[in-house]
Amino acid sequence: QVRLVESGGGSVQAGGSLRLSCADSGYIYVDYACMGWFRQAPGKEREWVAAIYTSSGATYYADSAKGRFTISQGNAKNTLYLQMNSLKPEDTAMYSCAADRRCGNWNAWEPRYWGQGTQVTVSS
Repeated sequence: QVRLVESGGGSVQAGGSLRLSCADSGYIYVDYACMGWFRQAPGKEREWVAAIYTSSGATYYADSAKGRFTISQGNAKNTLYLQMNSLKPEDTAMYSCAADRRCGNWNAWEPRYWGQGTQVTVSS
């Protein structure tokens, strides 16, 4: 179900930074237990990037994101950010926000709620 809206993508040179944002556009409030980010590069499978438990704030990262990306929540309910630093050409992908009441097993996580994505392009 698509009800999340991402923004903040764009083109940047290697070593640069971008901050992605995600907001819930649904009319009916859903109490997400966790929110996260995925990415998919052309010709590749979708890859989980990072996740956060909304109540505790506990964060989890894929190895590719550790030390460079930071996931955080906004002050408004069901808002999410992904600060991406030291970007590399291999980070080029469509980044999508996701959320669900069911969480965990992140590499196999299949959240119910999605955004349509925002493109990130990193040039060398």
